[in-house]
Amino acid sequence: MAFTPQNALVWCEIPVTDLDKAVAFYSTAFNYEMSIDNSGPNPMAFLPFNPTVPATAGHLYPGKPPAKGTGPTVHLAVPDTAEDAAARVKAAGGEVLSDAIEIPAGRFIYAMDPDGNSIGLFQGTK
Repeated sequence: MAFTPQNALVWCEIPVTDLDKAVAFYSTAFNYEMSIDNSGPNPMAFLPFNPTVPATAGHLYPGKPPAKGTGPTVHLAVPDTAEDAAARVKAAGGEVLSDAIEIPAGRFIYAMDPDGNSIGLFQGTK
């Protein structure tokens, strides 16, 4: 029998070359409240999540990002429109790669963070 979890993706890790700068970028681009956690063996900055609800989450960590645009794309929820988030991505030093793409669950814009990690600016349907 095939395994059918509630969510197949449970965690993502986004490697960054400068954790302080990456926290500033993601905090600005997505209006997230983030801070660096030094309690484990490596520093990391958690992406926002609700620990009481089983869901997908992740963190930033000091590491070697893949070559620009070659890694997986992590789609992240935006607080407003995908276009507003795209403007913040540009202002914070990232790169916007597409116009908004409509899908049944909402819409998204492809972008890259300053380290070249592929990110989606996801605006869900309300």
